[in-house]
Amino acid sequence: MSDDLNSVPKGIAGPSSFLDDRLGGANFLKRNLRKIFPDHWSFLLGEIALYSFIILLLTGTFLTFWFRPSMMEIAYDGSYAPLKGVMMSEAYASSLELSFDVRGGLLIRQMHHWAALMFVAGMMVHMLRVFFTGAYRKPRELNWIIGVLLLTLALAEGLTGYSLPDDLLSGAGLRITEGVAISLPLIGTYLTFFLFGGEYPGEDVIARFYSLHILLIPGILLALISAHMVLMWVQKHTQMPGKGRDNKNVVGAPFYPAFMAKAGAYFLFTLAVVAGLATFTQVNPIWLFGPYTPADVSAGSQPDFYMGFLEGALRIMPAWEINLFGASHAGTLPLSVIIPALVPMGIVMTGLALYPFLERWVTGDNREHHVADRPRNNPHRTSIGMSAITFYGVLWLLGANDEISANFHISLTWTTIGGRVLIIVAPALAYLITYRMCLGLQRSDQAVISHGVESGVIKRLPHGEFIEVHTPAAEDIEAHMRGKQPVLMLPVAEDAAGIPPKGMRGPLGKLRARMSKAYGGEKIPLDDGHGHGHDEEEHAAIGSGGDEDRSLTH
Repeated sequence: MSDDLNSVPKGIAGPSSFLDDRLGGANFLKRNLRKIFPDHWSFLLGEIALYSFIILLLTGTFLTFWFRPSMMEIAYDGSYAPLKGVMMSEAYASSLELSFDVRGGLLIRQMHHWAALMFVAGMMVHMLRVFFTGAYRKPRELNWIIGVLLLTLALAEGLTGYSLPDDLLSGAGLRITEGVAISLPLIGTYLTFFLFGGEYPGEDVIARFYSLHILLIPGILLALISAHMVLMWVQKHTQMPGKGRDNKNVVGAPFYPAFMAKAGAYFLFTLAVVAGLATFTQVNPIWLFGPYTPADVSAGSQPDFYMGFLEGALRIMPAWEINLFGASHAGTLPLSVIIPALVPMGIVMTGLALYPFLERWVTGDNREHHVADRPRNNPHRTSIGMSAITFYGVLWLLGANDEISANFHISLTWTTIGGRVLIIVAPALAYLITYRMCLGLQRSDQAVISHGVESGVIKRLPHGEFIEVHTPAAEDIEAHMRGKQPVLMLPVAEDAAGIPPKGMRGPLGKLRARMSKAYGGEKIPLDDGHGHGHDEEEHAAIGSGGDEDRSLTH
């Protein structure tokens, strides 16, 4: 039996021997192919983003064979009759050709668009999983920073790709981009002229966005994704708390064959979902919008979901501006554009990048963490995350304030005012509600540990009292709950002379001490597991042999 357990599978031994004879890489291959990966559904969220990126590379390569990144005006002479003879850019004409004249072109173009949406969505939910479980803590802070950079670059990649077809909808988005760029103090005019090659819309923006979209940004994304994966591989994957799991081991299945087979199947599943969406769900029908001209505008237009929060910020922002030198244009700061363009993105991205270091500063926690937290067990972190989601969600929703107003027959003015109120009130409410929910869930865990789980069996005791029999929680469930670790707090106690620790004496130190006391500590401690549940079991056993025992089950 022991020989079977210690033997190397043929699928690994053969290739290892082959490579070792030629490259001396057997030990490296055997060690890495047997690397253990934990098994939890939430760990697959990041793989959605990874596989969507692969689909983007494949479909994008196909599209480059036919797309022409030129703004030269031509008369359309393709298959789509309603636009025959209409003057348009070569970029738009080639996009129509891809949609109607290239075999499979529309399917691939829509797969590319759906994969882009899933790529950004996959990164967002993966980042939320990492945040809520505390998987960004030491030693993974660098990987967390890489993830924030990846998300930022993905938004830029989406913006440049969205603008390439040069249709009316993407042109409206490009016009907003130009307005934001030119509003930036000092550098706005230079940046706009550099981007558009002169006065808007210029002749060069599509070609320049094309270079960014297919070459520069994907190259950086590929390098960062590779670094992200290498760091994850070297540092090992975090795991959820449970039986036999601690910071010194990883419980799961080996990379080969278990994880490799699962990953391969999951890639095919992701590909099938993207292909199914592209086949049955129309996205970005550019032929209905027509070519972009700066004089035209359409009502009810919104960008892709990942840019919706910036659109919402622009729509609800009051028309504020600062005139530094009277009414001269040179001294005008259009806050109604600068603030929505920079502040929401700055709050979200800067907050994400700094959070691991701020949390460590507040708690003084310099330990390595390889076991993830349950979100309920760090209520302040979870509440902060839900506040950020609510902040993003309100802005995203208000990006369609005209549609909300039209469909629900609400004044656009009141919709906008309501959005301005919600952007302040809703995150605060989300924080309070989430915090109370986390404490309630911790109390629920405490009850399970102390009293067991409800069995559904009602017992009548000899003195007439009815009780529900509780049974001990399953071993794996109890181990999962007992994986809870108190959030560390800084040592702030004064010494015998009444002097606080060295780092806590100034105003900043006192603030840090108060924050640590509020953020850290054990909010709802788990009991020792010897509560009333065992007494109830004992009562049930006493009454189980006589006629006085009348049990009801449901």
